[in-house]
Amino acid sequence: MPLDITDGEKALQLMTSRYNQREWRKKIEKMLSLPPSGLEDDVQRKVFLYLKLGLQAYKSRRADAPSWIVGGFATKEVIDRARFKPTVIDETISEDDVKLLGVDPGDEVNEVWWDEMLIRWYVNPEDEVFEDLPEADAENTESHESDETATPSDESNEPSPVSKDS
Repeated sequence: MPLDITDGEKALQLMTSRYNQREWRKKIEKMLSLPPSGLEDDVQRKVFLYLKLGLQAYKSRRADAPSWIVGGFATKEVIDRARFKPTVIDETISEDDVKLLGVDPGDEVNEVWWDEMLIRWYVNPEDEVFEDLPEADAENTESHESDETATPSDESNEPSPVSKDS
């Protein structure tokens, strides 16, 4: 399932507060490469897309894979622009929606939290295939057994006798 509102806030806070810490830069770049569908809240999704597009490095879009500017003045400028004028993200975004940008999420957001967040980002409730697997296997086994019982003589490996009466 996508990140709920609380974890989405922590992810956005992480991206906008720890960008100058070297140990978090690659992780923030990885987060920016994720699809926005991993966030449950529409407001957080819009903020994420704004950051994703605002921090994208200028490159040839056809030739080079996307990369992001994480760290330094350019990152601070994109974050400050969103905090001081939230309508640059979307007209429906208010100051309350962006007040947490740039605020450190706390000590509970660490490497372990980040790894778990990545897993939850990709798991969708519609993709719950694991619950359907035993039923599908049972149906396949039953149909396979009925095929075997229907024609046991046809599957004989011994060569059939050929008559030479002609």
